[in-house]
Amino acid sequence: MKNEIRVTGSLVQAYTVCPRQAWLASRQICPDEDNVYLALGRLIDQQSYGREKKEIRLGHLCLDLIRRGKKQLVIGEVKKSSRAREAAKLQLAFYLHELAEMGIEAEGELLFPEERRKERVLLDEAMSQQITEIKEAITALVNEKQPPPPNKNRRCPKCAYAELCWA
Repeated sequence: MKNEIRVTGSLVQAYTVCPRQAWLASRQICPDEDNVYLALGRLIDQQSYGREKKEIRLGHLCLDLIRRGKKQLVIGEVKKSSRAREAAKLQLAFYLHELAEMGIEAEGELLFPEERRKERVLLDEAMSQQITEIKEAITALVNEKQPPPPNKNRRCPKCAYAELCWA
């Protein structure tokens, strides 16, 4: 029997970094709440861009910030650093894809406040197709009875799920 899963931006980001992390998160298995990097990310998110409207929930989407741009809506995704830039970009592309499916046109900005930089993200046909494929892969992954085996990568030492993989 398959679980009905609603893919979220957090699952897209987690899947891109580590499929095992996405599987664990899909089961509401909480990461180590005392993980210093998790706490630091939350703090940066809370303290950055104070004048912007923050954490907007729209159905299954949880957008960090939203503002009116010159031509259209701008969705911002705040990240601690650009080290996981590709995962953050795909998470933001997922939001843009889902909004487009709702008939809401928007563009995105990846925001790295500690690095004092931002990066514009526009959803094109290729990126939209990539998001569709990632959503299918995540759905298949979370319907597996067991998580994928741990696969050591460079992010493991700072991961809040590390104890579940390497203890």
